Amino acid sequence: MAFARSWTWKSSPTVDGPFPARREDIPALNQVFSDAFTERYRRDGMAGVRVPFLNPAIWRYALADSGEGAFVWRGPRGEIAAFNVAHRSGIEGWMGPLAVRPDLQGAGIGKDVVRTGIEWLRRSGARVIGLETMPRTMDNIGFYSSLGLLPGRLTLTLTLGAVTLDRPAPLVGRLPERAQTDAIAECRALLDAVAPGYDFTREIQLTDHLALGDTVLLRQRETDELRGFALCHTAPLIEGRTREELRVLKLVLRDADDVGPMVRALADYARRSGTRGVALRVQGEYVRVYEQLIALGARVRWTDLRMTVSGSAETLPERGVVLSNWEV
Repeated sequence: MAFARSWTWKSSPTVDGPFPARREDIPALNQVFSDAFTERYRRDGMAGVRVPFLNPAIWRYALADSGEGAFVWRGPRGEIAAFNVAHRSGIEGWMGPLAVRPDLQGAGIGKDVVRTGIEWLRRSGARVIGLETMPRTMDNIGFYSSLGLLPGRLTLTLTLGAVTLDRPAPLVGRLPERAQTDAIAECRALLDAVAPGYDFTREIQLTDHLALGDTVLLRQRETDELRGFALCHTAPLIEGRTREELRVLKLVLRDADDVGPMVRALADYARRSGTRGVALRVQGEYVRVYEQLIALGARVRWTDLRMTVSGSAETLPERGVVLSNWEV
């Protein structure tokens, strides 16, 4: 759900930007987000769907994670007309959420919004650049394709129920300060070994700082070697909701054989954090991971289409797993 737009040709309105997005913009960002995606669902034949506001804490995370890549466009009274929140994690760059206010769609603003994000990511050193959109929305796919983005495979959201293990996996946020620093450095080294140039350090630190969740560590019992880690949010995605599921934003494994132990550790963390289950978003290239999750009882709940800029596509690791959520 990266971007909502529609084809309604109008005269070009007066819109200025981009400007930096600020924390005080969150209520207005939420309104544009809800209105734009509600309109998108209506045009897709689901008139009864009203997209709720995102949890303000999730917006704070998104803006902090994006930094200088969070942009807004403003109308003549200073109101937010559009926005794009672009993220970079080492060489990986992606955009989301982004939207144009429904009454301003179809006037070319969306092209500026997307191009601005792509250009900023390129200047920042990203070599992988993309976003995710709803696969059933053909005009979205055509619009992004006209800007040089190409469709890849689906990202599948799968869920599993929470369980309790005899011994919980270690969490980065529960470690003493020195041990926490060392563990984050281990995570960075493991990710760089599996996918050189990627770096999720900022996301791990922000998640802990904003108390949104934690990072689960998977270690080899005999040697204490780090086999994998998973950055998770327990904070509700939707404003006003209770904790419903543990959302895995990033998951890195040294080997695909580590999927089972990591999933069980995540299901245990879900139970201990007061959520009913785990939600993982699996990129379609990871067929073996998908097969293992289905064998463990996971259910497919949602699909998104991964699109990347021509010449800036992802490369599947030769060994290991990197699941990177391109949504907040």
